[in-house]
Amino acid sequence: MPTYQYKCCTCGYVFEEFQAMTDKPLKKCPVCSGNIERLISGGSGFLFKGSGFYITDHRSDDYKMAARKDKPVDKQESKTSGKEKAK
Repeated sequence: MPTYQYKCCTCGYVFEEFQAMTDKPLKKCPVCSGNIERLISGGSGFLFKGSGFYITDHRSDDYKMAARKDKPVDKQESKTSGKEKAK
């Protein structure tokens, strides 16, 4: 069941309501009993549950190497990486 957002036209109160898709839209504000309108929202995002879901999970080694080469090199990072290599 989706969550719908509503806004009161009288007092401006914004709230969410958990309703079935077949339910009719609400008509009265729970605060002032004024007229309300249902807002258009983007919905929820894409959720992964559990461990191991990363953007790079199924990338080849060639792709990963090319991605590292495309990254801009930070001056601070290059100085420290040069010192570490000398050790």
